[in-house]
Amino acid sequence: MANLLVRNVDDSLVQSLRELAAAHGRSAEAEHREILAKALRKPKRKSFAEVLTGIPNVGSDSDFERVDDGEASRVFG
Repeated sequence: MANLLVRNVDDSLVQSLRELAAAHGRSAEAEHREILAKALRKPKRKSFAEVLTGIPNVGSDSDFERVDDGEASRVFG
């Protein structure tokens, strides 16, 4: 694994890192690694099928029937 050195970090940020680490029961170095990992991890993209299956089941098919009321022809003027 690689090492990372961060220079010229504001003292208040370092103190906040230490406090956050203590609150989570880990070292400042471990906290720093976790913050970096969360910030840089890319979220897993859902497939199209997963998105479709996540759409709630509302209404019936008849609620979504197309109605031809002639308005479509007037959309652009």
